[in-house]
Amino acid sequence: MAQLRQDYNQFVKRDAEVIAIGPEGAASFTQWWREHDMPFIGLPDPEHTVSKLYGQQVKIYKMGRMPAQLVVDKKGNIRYKHYGNSMSDIAADSEILVLLDELNREESKIA
Repeated sequence: MAQLRQDYNQFVKRDAEVIAIGPEGAASFTQWWREHDMPFIGLPDPEHTVSKLYGQQVKIYKMGRMPAQLVVDKKGNIRYKHYGNSMSDIAADSEILVLLDELNREESKIA
Protein backbone atom coordinates (compact mmCIF):
# COMPACT_ATOMS: atom_id res chain seq x y z
CA MET A 1 0.00 0.00 0.00
CA ALA A 2 2.86 2.35 0.72
CA GLN A 3 4.13 1.90 -2.83
CA LEU A 4 0.69 2.65 -4.26
CA ARG A 5 0.49 5.77 -2.12
CA GLN A 6 3.92 6.86 -3.36
CA ASP A 7 3.10 6.17 -7.03
CA TYR A 8 -0.52 7.30 -6.98
CA ASN A 9 0.14 10.43 -9.06
CA GLN A 10 1.63 8.23 -11.78
CA PHE A 11 -1.67 6.35 -11.99
CA VAL A 12 -3.65 9.60 -12.09
CA LYS A 13 -1.43 10.90 -14.93
CA ARG A 14 -2.48 7.82 -16.90
CA ASP A 15 -6.18 8.54 -16.33
CA ALA A 16 -6.49 5.58 -13.94
CA GLU A 17 -8.02 5.24 -10.51
CA VAL A 18 -6.73 3.00 -7.74
CA ILE A 19 -9.25 1.22 -5.56
CA ALA A 20 -8.08 -0.89 -2.63
CA ILE A 21 -10.49 -3.36 -1.11
CA GLY A 22 -10.00 -4.51 2.47
CA PRO A 23 -11.58 -7.26 4.57
CA GLU A 24 -12.27 -5.07 7.59
CA GLY A 25 -15.52 -3.50 8.64
CA ALA A 26 -16.23 0.13 7.76
CA ALA A 27 -15.17 1.68 11.09
CA SER A 28 -11.78 0.00 11.44
CA PHE A 29 -11.07 0.27 7.72
CA THR A 30 -11.83 4.00 7.69
CA GLN A 31 -9.69 4.59 10.77
CA TRP A 32 -6.70 2.77 9.22
CA TRP A 33 -7.21 4.60 5.90
CA ARG A 34 -7.16 8.00 7.56
CA GLU A 35 -4.22 7.17 9.84
CA HIS A 36 -2.14 6.16 6.80
CA ASP A 37 -3.31 9.09 4.67
CA MET A 38 -4.22 7.03 1.62
CA PRO A 39 -4.95 9.28 -1.39
CA PHE A 40 -6.98 6.73 -3.36
CA ILE A 41 -10.31 5.02 -2.86
CA GLY A 42 -10.60 2.40 -0.14
CA LEU A 43 -13.55 0.04 0.04
CA PRO A 44 -14.29 -2.04 3.14
CA ASP A 45 -15.53 -5.50 2.15
CA PRO A 46 -16.16 -7.43 5.38
CA GLU A 47 -18.62 -9.83 3.72
CA HIS A 48 -16.11 -10.49 0.90
CA THR A 49 -18.72 -9.61 -1.72
CA VAL A 50 -16.37 -7.74 -4.05
CA SER A 51 -13.39 -10.01 -3.43
CA LYS A 52 -15.44 -13.08 -4.37
CA LEU A 53 -16.76 -11.33 -7.49
CA TYR A 54 -13.19 -10.81 -8.73
CA GLY A 55 -11.86 -14.19 -7.61
CA GLN A 56 -9.60 -13.13 -4.77
CA GLN A 57 -8.39 -16.17 -2.88
CA VAL A 58 -8.47 -16.72 0.85
CA LYS A 59 -5.83 -19.02 2.31
CA ILE A 60 -6.26 -19.30 6.06
CA TYR A 61 -2.85 -20.91 6.56
CA LYS A 62 -1.22 -17.96 4.74
CA MET A 63 -2.79 -15.13 6.79
CA GLY A 64 -6.14 -14.77 5.01
CA ARG A 65 -6.87 -12.91 1.78
CA MET A 66 -4.15 -13.17 -0.81
CA PRO A 67 -3.29 -10.06 -2.83
CA ALA A 68 -5.24 -9.60 -6.05
CA GLN A 69 -4.49 -6.84 -8.54
CA LEU A 70 -6.75 -6.15 -11.49
CA VAL A 71 -6.87 -3.51 -14.18
CA VAL A 72 -10.37 -2.89 -15.47
CA ASP A 73 -10.66 -0.72 -18.57
CA LYS A 74 -13.22 2.02 -19.08
CA LYS A 75 -15.59 -0.45 -20.74
CA GLY A 76 -15.53 -2.71 -17.68
CA ASN A 77 -13.28 -5.40 -19.18
CA ILE A 78 -10.59 -6.96 -17.02
CA ARG A 79 -7.35 -6.30 -18.92
CA TYR A 80 -4.88 -7.56 -16.32
CA LYS A 81 -5.06 -9.74 -13.25
CA HIS A 82 -2.49 -10.97 -10.80
CA TYR A 83 -3.44 -13.25 -7.95
CA GLY A 84 -0.71 -13.49 -5.33
CA ASN A 85 0.34 -16.75 -3.71
CA SER A 86 1.56 -15.01 -0.56
CA MET A 87 1.13 -11.66 1.15
CA SER A 88 4.29 -10.37 -0.54
CA ASP A 89 3.39 -11.61 -4.04
CA ILE A 90 2.37 -8.28 -5.50
CA ALA A 91 3.08 -7.02 -9.03
CA ALA A 92 5.27 -3.93 -9.14
CA ASP A 93 3.53 -0.64 -9.81
CA SER A 94 5.92 -0.10 -12.71
CA GLU A 95 4.54 -3.21 -14.43
CA ILE A 96 0.99 -1.94 -14.13
CA LEU A 97 1.96 1.56 -15.25
CA VAL A 98 3.46 0.12 -18.45
CA LEU A 99 0.19 -1.72 -19.07
CA LEU A 100 -1.77 1.50 -18.55
CA ASP A 101 0.45 3.25 -21.09
CA GLU A 102 -0.33 0.47 -23.58
CA LEU A 103 -4.06 0.68 -22.91
CA ASN A 104 -4.00 4.45 -23.36
CA ARG A 105 -2.17 4.05 -26.69
CA GLU A 106 -4.82 1.53 -27.82
CA GLU A 107 -7.57 3.90 -26.82
CA SER A 108 -6.00 6.84 -28.68
CA LYS A 109 -5.81 4.74 -31.88
CA ILE A 110 -9.52 4.01 -31.65
CA ALA A 111 -10.52 7.63 -30.97
